[in-house]
Amino acid sequence: MRLYPWVDAVSRPLMNGVYRIEHLDADRIPASGPAILAANHESILDPWFLGTVTTRPVHFFAKAELFRYPVLRQILQGLGGIPVRRGSDMGRAVEAGVDALERGEVLGIFPQGTCLPYRNRHFQRGAARLALATGATLVPVLLVGTERSIQPRTHRIGFPQVTIAVGEPLAVERQEPSRPAAIELTNRLEQAIAGLREPYGPPDHAWIDS
Repeated sequence: MRLYPWVDAVSRPLMNGVYRIEHLDADRIPASGPAILAANHESILDPWFLGTVTTRPVHFFAKAELFRYPVLRQILQGLGGIPVRRGSDMGRAVEAGVDALERGEVLGIFPQGTCLPYRNRHFQRGAARLALATGATLVPVLLVGTERSIQPRTHRIGFPQVTIAVGEPLAVERQEPSRPAAIELTNRLEQAIAGLREPYGPPDHAWIDS
């Protein structure tokens, strides 16, 4: 994470200034200890937005393909990125996430898996499984307006006012991340983020119905 403080020192004031970010209840994020920030995903800039909600360094998962390029690999590693390739080595990525949490770090995860505006993007269970396996605090986070920063389908650029609302943390008891337990916790997480969304209405997407 040696690059993170330097990049954060530049990107945080830039993001806050350009997008006039309003942070609501950010003090709900634990000041120390393992935590998972689980947020909705509406734009490719969402990791940068989510990173502004806490002064703690945040690890994100990134496509393994991006680590093929030497310079980009060094940057991603310096930022604490965790490579993930869907399928064969997903277990290795999970182990890396567990290791980070065991060290008391913060992970940022987007359970919807994609920012493409499919109307039914059900939450995947990865965040819940990591929380159950480590006992890390699971924090629901709502990103509002980020879809207008870079629209997922058209890549049209905008400079909307963005709101980031942090929900009540979900206390998780460390246990075997069984399928039923992961489903139950994922449902709680999805409902918590849906509750945060109610005052704002749905994202401003051109929806994909397939």
